[in-house]
Amino acid sequence: MTTTYLALGSNLGDRHAYLRAAREALAKVITDIKESSIYETSPQYVTDQPNFLNQVISGKTALTPHELLKTLQKIQTEVGRHEPNIRFGPREIDIDILSYDDLIIKDSHLEIPHPRISERLFVLEPLSEIAPDWICPKSKESVKVLLRKLKIEQAHAG
Repeated sequence: MTTTYLALGSNLGDRHAYLRAAREALAKVITDIKESSIYETSPQYVTDQPNFLNQVISGKTALTPHELLKTLQKIQTEVGRHEPNIRFGPREIDIDILSYDDLIIKDSHLEIPHPRISERLFVLEPLSEIAPDWICPKSKESVKVLLRKLKIEQAHAG
């Protein structure tokens, strides 16, 4: 069994219901689930859309990384996701693989760890809540360090 961290987000319809349905579906393929609190966040990248509810969960899975990706895509569809018209646009549910043990994978279908972890407060804050000592296998930095750097960067930018 492998430890995985997943980011969940929703900004359309009944956001809490979409997150709940995704967690229920994930419980069929992931055990020992830990859940962060749910955070309401402003959209990033494409800002003209409703606020998101975001959450990070961790757990154990027997699925390979690519099997997990296919399962997450299926869950998103079953929960009610319609593909957004624009990248980073609004969506009923979004589930991203943040990490899969200490693996580093980059191919045409999957990149682990998630390539934008370090620029997403809506991922780092809930991740730090359930895994404060998690180390990014690519940068070799802890979630605490990544979160502190991002907050400093945002303070200087704003």
